[in-house]
Amino acid sequence: MDRPSDKDALTAAWRALAGDKDRDGWNTIHLTSGAPCLILAGRHFPGNEEAILVGFRSTNIPTSEHLPQGKGFSVRKIEPRLVDEMHAWISLVRQASGSQEIFLMMADDVVSTLSMGSQASEAELLSIFLSRIRAWQSFMQRDIDAVLGPASEVGLIGELELIRALFEKTVPTSLALEAWRGPDDGLQDFVFGTGAIEVKTTLSVGEFPAIIGCLDQLDDTLVRPLFLAGIRLRLADTGVNLPDEVSTIRHMLQSEEAALGAFNNLLIRAGYLDSVSTRYTRRFQYVSMRILVIDETFPKLTHSKVSSEIRDARYILDLDKINGTDVSLQLALQQLGVI
Repeated sequence: MDRPSDKDALTAAWRALAGDKDRDGWNTIHLTSGAPCLILAGRHFPGNEEAILVGFRSTNIPTSEHLPQGKGFSVRKIEPRLVDEMHAWISLVRQASGSQEIFLMMADDVVSTLSMGSQASEAELLSIFLSRIRAWQSFMQRDIDAVLGPASEVGLIGELELIRALFEKTVPTSLALEAWRGPDDGLQDFVFGTGAIEVKTTLSVGEFPAIIGCLDQLDDTLVRPLFLAGIRLRLADTGVNLPDEVSTIRHMLQSEEAALGAFNNLLIRAGYLDSVSTRYTRRFQYVSMRILVIDETFPKLTHSKVSSEIRDARYILDLDKINGTDVSLQLALQQLGVI
């Protein structure tokens, strides 16, 4: 389920609040939402920073040093006397160095997420708010544009294809999403207990170039059992784009509010923003998935196979030239102890 946008309301509110540079403190406007908490658009003076403020009647807010901080924004606990003594207040504030465009996307996303929690308790809403901020914190640390580059787009499509396959194999949604480490640049994309699945995705025809990021990535002495999922896609006008793939998985999670929230947070950590979804115009068609067992016979570079003077390496494997042991996803998940 895609979330509604509050961008226009936020932009109008911040515009109305601007310019009162002689005052010191908060100037706010109430935003209409379906959330059981107060949400205000605000500016803090004398800095004139844009902000959103969230007020709770019965929930304690952590002290500021325990709140997430990120590139371009800060999260602050506010003394109730400065806004409304009937509520405990927390704010998300743009820093002077932060991009106004990205902060608007972030604030819009946070407000929309809270607005969808109409059945949640205040404690749950505070947890949702902080989890969402931490997802954006991870996004900001990537130092990337709002739109994923072509290679990252293909990589994310591949990981989403595997997530969908895991759901179809009746892997519990919470387990599959907890295992997904790709958004946090994990050594492998999916980690299940002591084992893992690394996903490589290509559009190439006649070859399957897979970039191996370091000497540890395919080292089965560190992670076992270890599998490599090679997913082949092709560009096709009749295929699906990245937002379509996202919507499909959201539909699969629509009856599981917690899992849906976790998935949406992971998307942001992976660099995917709903607010720019229309810019993903390429359409992909699924061709095949190959699951390879990574063992001592698999061609790979690891620390034990290179000279000790080589501290690390990044290299390319052609998966189409590997005559390794292919297994079904079902068998791989059984060996991982997932099903």
